Amino acid sequence: MKPIEAVKKFFRNKKLKDKLYRIIFESDTKAGKAFDIILIFCILFSIVLAIVESIAGLWPEHTRLFITFEYIFTAFFTFEYLTRIYCSPKPKKYIFSFFGIVDLLATLPLYLAFFLPGARYLLVIRAFRIIRVFRIFKLFNFWLEGQILLTSIQKSSKKIAVFFVFVVILVISIGTLMFMIEGSQNESQFNNIPNSIYWACVTMTTVGYGDITPATALGKFLSAIVMLLGYTIIAVPTGIVSVSMMKEQKKFNDLVCSNCGQKGHEINSKFCNHCGHSLLPTPTPHNDI
Repeated sequence: MKPIEAVKKFFRNKKLKDKLYRIIFESDTKAGKAFDIILIFCILFSIVLAIVESIAGLWPEHTRLFITFEYIFTAFFTFEYLTRIYCSPKPKKYIFSFFGIVDLLATLPLYLAFFLPGARYLLVIRAFRIIRVFRIFKLFNFWLEGQILLTSIQKSSKKIAVFFVFVVILVISIGTLMFMIEGSQNESQFNNIPNSIYWACVTMTTVGYGDITPATALGKFLSAIVMLLGYTIIAVPTGIVSVSMMKEQKKFNDLVCSNCGQKGHEINSKFCNHCGHSLLPTPTPHNDI
């Protein structure tokens, strides 16, 4: 068999793709659970290495050991990423999905180091290596609660985006108003609108650095209003996501198997976790006239 034909046969091997898909994307088999456990261990251990390496002067004699582990983990995560693309029914959808991008970021740092040689690039390379911490987001794949949270945020994204735009407009308006009140004072910290908007952001979020403070009575009165307003604004996105999470949890609890009557299936499950019966609604038969 010619090499080109062998490659084509490999990429068209549906049986192999289905087997790999069950292992990598699903966790209801022994092989799938074992793969998930290995993946979680690699993620956590690589994050610990990234954190330890960031401590200057700690165990310099073990630098070579850290680099060796990084090569091993990068090879593993690269293999996992390419395998997910290979066995995914819709590779493009996976590549541009949130976790597809996270998986890609998890493999990039070491490869970027090869393209940025030289001592003057060491700081840049080290900055790229910190991207490894993004691997922790992959852990959401293994927890039902994480899936519910991400689904809730996704479904609430439009409402949150509208609310965010409203907050931006409000911050700009308050900052401009404070500039009008305080800007005319001698040696005022509100000497331009950007500084005033920065103050509005810090005050409305109840952070309160105190690096910019009003001097006039009217400015202090406006500050008090913004502080009180900040408490109500912070609660709004929390409420939006909470309502969405309750709806998703209700769907999760209400999904009942028509065969065994069991509840509590995973989100978007097609088959019962207890008996294997299909959870998809049976199409209503109709007669062609």
